[in-house]
Amino acid sequence: MKTVFKRPESLKPAPFRFCPGCGHSIVHRLIAEAVDEFGIRERTIGIAPVGCAVFAYDYWNFDVIECAHGRPPAVATALKRVMPDRVVFSYQGDGDLASIGMAEIVHAANRGENLSVFFINNANYGMTGGQMAPTTLINQRTTTTPSGRDPISHGYPLKVAEIMAVIEGVRLSARTSLDSIKGVKETKGLIKRSLKMQLDNVGFSFIEILSPCPTDWGMGPAESLEWIKREMKKVYRTGILKDTEEAG
Repeated sequence: MKTVFKRPESLKPAPFRFCPGCGHSIVHRLIAEAVDEFGIRERTIGIAPVGCAVFAYDYWNFDVIECAHGRPPAVATALKRVMPDRVVFSYQGDGDLASIGMAEIVHAANRGENLSVFFINNANYGMTGGQMAPTTLINQRTTTTPSGRDPISHGYPLKVAEIMAVIEGVRLSARTSLDSIKGVKETKGLIKRSLKMQLDNVGFSFIEILSPCPTDWGMGPAESLEWIKREMKKVYRTGILKDTEEAG
């Protein structure tokens, strides 16, 4: 009989230090399960971001490299080109990828690098205290937008998966959510799809994941999941935005 809650081999026996209800621990496990199911643990290299997931090397039981804020796609490009047999993925938050790292992600995507990118969108800068991020919703209150995000002063929420979808070098761009069991299952399926595309040398794939941040949103864990359903998914539509394999 299969043990449902058995710890994946690609996940170290270390307690997560994430806040209660945070989505990072879920995605960490999903990636670990996917790596195990493909049998690629000894070939996998994860790129840790600056942000809440900065301690990823404490949890994943495979090679993890940490790099400067926003630069994971550049580092991933170098690793993959030097060691094309390795499975390389970047794991980035919305501040890391969509703000300081926007140039890196756009150009890695435009070059069509054979990489997997997992983008965690929790609509704020989580680690540094809940400031406005490029993904913060209109009227959403953060520590730097106490009256709510104003598009005239602050611009509009940045829809990164849609941006990726119009870049010619991108083979897959999708958005999923951790707001339900169905969403978690879909997230794992897309993580596996992304890694499989890399194994098959298909090219660049991008998976955006809507993730709860109860502490900085000032909500309980259950309420934060409802907020994703009620507010975030109105702005960030889930689903496949580009799939060249399917189109072919």
